[in-house]
Amino acid sequence: MTDFTALSGPELAPYIQHTLIAVGTTRDETIAHAREAIDYGFDAAMVAGSWVALTAEVLRGTGVTVASALDFPTVGVMTSAGKAAEAAELVRLGARELDMGVQVGWLRSGDFDGFREDIAGVVRASGVPVKVMLELPLLTDAEKSAAVELACEAGAAYLKNASSGQVEVASPASIAYLVERAPEGVLVKASGGIKTREQVVELLSAGAAKVGTSAGIAIVTDTSDASTESY
Repeated sequence: MTDFTALSGPELAPYIQHTLIAVGTTRDETIAHAREAIDYGFDAAMVAGSWVALTAEVLRGTGVTVASALDFPTVGVMTSAGKAAEAAELVRLGARELDMGVQVGWLRSGDFDGFREDIAGVVRASGVPVKVMLELPLLTDAEKSAAVELACEAGAAYLKNASSGQVEVASPASIAYLVERAPEGVLVKASGGIKTREQVVELLSAGAAKVGTSAGIAIVTDTSDASTESY
């Protein structure tokens, strides 16, 4: 078992998905972000769908994954058909992993079939690993259990605790909850308000396979600023 406390910043970088999804992001900022993912050895560059093609061009041949997100940052507003179509398009443009928002309202309304099929549609349409943002703090204990089971039935490759720090600052308790319930072959990604090396170490130690944050450079260079916005 890896002792994450002993890892240096550069050794933590392969566990981090370097995220830049913000209103008004420019072409030059996207290129710089992709190059940062290469330079610092991050697992992936996570970008908005509109910048996937450019990011894929910059990252071609580097081994860094192109990742993007669906139904995010406002979660649960897309139709299932629209979400599946967008997933297929993002993969065509070069995305190799997708994080997706889920229909929390459907789950809370008891529409379990709709909740499951919304995820399954993206899994089928994309053919790449799909990470499902479960928004755990918004759910009751029974709903949390159902969300995990339904996401796994739908073919999720990863379970995520939340979409952003506005829903939950990722906690070891949430990660451990998902790890304990994920069947073999389903991994866990931590997301939300991750800004420091200490947080990354705690989340990985709790069982997260990957961590998503926009503060990756500060984390791996040990210059973390707790006031920095991060996803």
